[in-house]
Amino acid sequence: HGTKGVFELLSGWRRTKENLPFKDRIADAYSDVMVTYTMTSSLYFITFGMGASPFTNIEAVKVFCQNMCVSILLNYFYIFSFFGSCLVFAGQLEQNRYHSIFCCKIPSAEYLDRKPVWFQTVMSDGHQQTSHHETNPYQHHFIQHFLREHYNEWITNIYVKPFVVILYLIYASFSFMGCLQIMIRQVFPMPWFSRNISATTSPVIGFYVYEPLEYWNSSVQEDLRRLCSGFTAVSWVEQYYQFLKVSNISANNKSDFISVLQSSFLKKPEFQHFRNDIIFSKAGDESSIIASRLYLVARTSRDKQNEVIEVLEKLRPLSLSKSIRFIVFNPSFVFMDHYSLSVTVPVLIAGFGVLLVLILTFFLVIHPLGNFWLILSVTSIELGVLGLMTLWNVDMDCISILCLIYTLNFAIDHCAPLLYTFVLATEHTRTQCIKSSLQEHGTAILQNVTSFLIGLVPLLFVPSNLTFTLFKCLLLTGGCTLLHCFVILPVFLTFFPPSKKHHKKKKRAKRKEREEIECIEIQENPDHITTV
Repeated sequence: HGTKGVFELLSGWRRTKENLPFKDRIADAYSDVMVTYTMTSSLYFITFGMGASPFTNIEAVKVFCQNMCVSILLNYFYIFSFFGSCLVFAGQLEQNRYHSIFCCKIPSAEYLDRKPVWFQTVMSDGHQQTSHHETNPYQHHFIQHFLREHYNEWITNIYVKPFVVILYLIYASFSFMGCLQIMIRQVFPMPWFSRNISATTSPVIGFYVYEPLEYWNSSVQEDLRRLCSGFTAVSWVEQYYQFLKVSNISANNKSDFISVLQSSFLKKPEFQHFRNDIIFSKAGDESSIIASRLYLVARTSRDKQNEVIEVLEKLRPLSLSKSIRFIVFNPSFVFMDHYSLSVTVPVLIAGFGVLLVLILTFFLVIHPLGNFWLILSVTSIELGVLGLMTLWNVDMDCISILCLIYTLNFAIDHCAPLLYTFVLATEHTRTQCIKSSLQEHGTAILQNVTSFLIGLVPLLFVPSNLTFTLFKCLLLTGGCTLLHCFVILPVFLTFFPPSKKHHKKKKRAKRKEREEIECIEIQENPDHITTV
């Protein structure tokens, strides 16, 4: 967003006439650029401000959005103050014929002719000393020249438009197909202690009893068996009951139960690993069990993530409704919770943010058709990124959700100036209007998206799955935005509203009025001619 403001303001500065005072040039550049940049900065701040609000229950999303809000504010004030001051300084240098890098007086043409070619290249300001400066040298910028002389004529050619329509239909079909295939895939591996379990079992689930129980009571034993039914239990309770049965030991009261457990059962080598599963508390000479844990393994038909989520959802209500107070835990449950949170809550927040942004844009734009086209463009880009990243095997996690939120702002940032310039243009035809819009904003859009895509290259060399997901999503964001700004919108705007006929009528009315006023009345007297 910061580089977009830099390129837009630099483009606005270059569009001004060099023979104007630098104060007038910077005023024209700010009036031309800062209105749209202020609007897009506000939209960025609103959407990421919602992500940084207490409504977001994922800490990673909240921290990211907080940093984005701070960055947007710093970018805006940097463009508004420091970068504008640099342009003023550059304007003073140009006006006084000082070198823009070395800040020294540019030598005369006679002096440069006596110097080597490299010296002439370094010290020349690009203008001939004998001729007057061109009022608009920005027209000779190579990107501006390419857009004006070649690309604009090619993209608006009547023979190119059918192929662009076919291209968009292909783009829309693939995006729609990808949106239909959206599903949560498993990214995080299962914990190390569950890898030894066969493929027909779920991860090992920790079953933690965090209150004192009368384990020697037959009713408590029955409750524990009922809770463990349907699972393969790996617990000290089952092993201890089996040990008492084999040894023919009766432990029907608290003292006998704990005494045999501590002095006999946990002393045996094959049961010593259960010592960490029981927490004893000693009050005087009497010991008691204040907490313990068991391990449960659920038998499942397939080792799939949705079945693990189903087990988690069934066990949690039991921990609240049963007489025995317990909690269940497995490290994979943390990721399952994050998956459910990263898909449901952020999508709702993003949807609410999109709705709020689109409502606010109705009060920030001049022409309602500009807002309508902006909504269509942003929706097309958002759905395209969502569908294509699904086809590219990108998982719906918190990183991809953040990128989808960012895509909304990125699309508005680049499409809004192009669309509003087209809507407010006063040329005779839609084709001329879209040509002038591309000439005015095409260079800045192309420069910023190119810099954005080049900045993604280092992400390829980071050995991280999340970083590669970020690269894929942002690459699709830049590619889809570039496709809409330079291919889809320039063609579709030439045969869809808004119409430019009212501009023709206004110009014809003004021309007719001028012709009626500026007439000549010739009287019969040849010596007297009166001009009215």
